[in-house]
Amino acid sequence: MKITNQEMKTFTKEECHFGYRESVFKNEVKDQYIITSVVYKLTKHSHKINISYGDIASELAKNNITNPTLKDVSNAVIAIRQSKLPDPKELGNSGSFFKNPILLKSDFEKIHQQFPEMKYYEVSATEVKVPAGWLIEQAGFKGKRFGDAGVHKNQALVLVNYGNATGQEILEVAKTIQTTIFKTFGIQIEAEVNVI
Repeated sequence: MKITNQEMKTFTKEECHFGYRESVFKNEVKDQYIITSVVYKLTKHSHKINISYGDIASELAKNNITNPTLKDVSNAVIAIRQSKLPDPKELGNSGSFFKNPILLKSDFEKIHQQFPEMKYYEVSATEVKVPAGWLIEQAGFKGKRFGDAGVHKNQALVLVNYGNATGQEILEVAKTIQTTIFKTFGIQIEAEVNVI
């Protein structure tokens, strides 16, 4: 629904410009629409199961699953998230605050020479994705507190509120992390969340 005139509009998948944690709603029409419903088209058979991302394969192996079903992958993702992410009922948190930066391979190769232990995932023939959590952890922020604001002890992508931190204090932690990552690695990390 368009905010200015409450006109309902349906966006096609193509019009949404979906990408890695991206869409038209975070860019071209940001703050212009309220999403009131979504429609998903799911496969009923011949599913394309991808277990290559993150810790999914190792979680499945830990449970002796060699030919995973959709439910097996779902359970693995849930177990991984529960082990790394705080329960918002117990500890106020942002969820995953930062996006994993995607770099041109040519730029990444220069950085990788200086930091050969840097983790990365190939995205395309010309791009790689670097885990923002790895960058943040290497910069010494994992588990670090700044008063009541801080970075979660188990997942460096998650900013937390230990009690009475203000939104501005959380944002200051985020900015400190972004500045440090750029100074240390020469990589810009972006917030995944929309700040209002």
